[in-house]
Amino acid sequence: MIEDKNQQRTSLEALGEFGLIEHLTKHFKIKQKSTVKGIGDDAAVLDFKSKKIVVTTDLLVEQVHFDLSYMPLKHLGYKAIMVNLSDVYAMNANATQVTVSIAVSNRFPLEALEELYAGMELASEIYGVDIVGGDTTSSTTGLIISVTAIGDVDVKDITYRNGAKPNDLLVVSGDLGAAYMGLQVLEREKEVFKVNPNNQPDLDLYTYIIERQLKPEARKDIVKLLKDLKVKPTSMIDISDGLSSEIIHLCKQSDVGVELYENKIPLDPQVISTCEEFNIDSTTIALNGGEDYELLMTISQEDFPKIKANPNLTVIGYITEKNKGMNLVTRAETLIPLIAKGWNSLNA
Repeated sequence: MIEDKNQQRTSLEALGEFGLIEHLTKHFKIKQKSTVKGIGDDAAVLDFKSKKIVVTTDLLVEQVHFDLSYMPLKHLGYKAIMVNLSDVYAMNANATQVTVSIAVSNRFPLEALEELYAGMELASEIYGVDIVGGDTTSSTTGLIISVTAIGDVDVKDITYRNGAKPNDLLVVSGDLGAAYMGLQVLEREKEVFKVNPNNQPDLDLYTYIIERQLKPEARKDIVKLLKDLKVKPTSMIDISDGLSSEIIHLCKQSDVGVELYENKIPLDPQVISTCEEFNIDSTTIALNGGEDYELLMTISQEDFPKIKANPNLTVIGYITEKNKGMNLVTRAETLIPLIAKGWNSLNA
């Protein structure tokens, strides 16, 4: 929200498309053995030997998926990579490469794109993935980012959404609702800034939830943890649209029901306190908030002893027969049917 009026601005026209690509990608290094040829040719060349390949794509559109009034470009670049890697990890796979395409309007100088790509480069370094291609073009409607992520996985390890069975345990990584509440704080401060541009927001009480919104982390560590524990989930999905929506996806594809226990849903204390401040029910936020990028999975009951003492995983319910429906068991022990109210970009 604080704008530096003295920023250097280099017009993108001065470089041209090929000069821009070369400038933005010159620091990218190859880390994966499966990358035979990266940026610089007509297409990347990858070699995965005997492994299966997983591919996923996400599109991020300005004013639909992000607001640059409080989203720093470096954070946006980082987040654009994370949302795609999360889908790869949800397949129990190892992320190896990404391609990045952007459409950008003439209001963005070269320095802005350098910031965006610096975030992408940081994400690729931390998560050990190669940026192997993409495209740049002009846009008349702001910034559009399309990222495709590629990963590899042994056939025996692939985890789909459709493998859940009755009596399986419903397990989630991390905690839920933080990203959505971080967004609420940022939106509130944006409105205050409109009224009083000299106001300096005090965000010390909200550092965790704001970080979860602006700089989420994909759960590569959970995929490794499950392998170390010798646990293969029967189904798995990442939580991008809210816990309720993702549970319904798993149940519909697996043809089962579920009982989700309200008192088992993991919430950070900062989420609870911020929900109280905003007078919002914390369970509703966990169910419908979205953008948590945690992993939701089902595991066989025989594997429970392997995970029960692990602070990264929480059992929040169990799978039932389809005819019992998909229900939330409230703290008062009443059953409420689960509904998908996940964020809908088509209505944004």
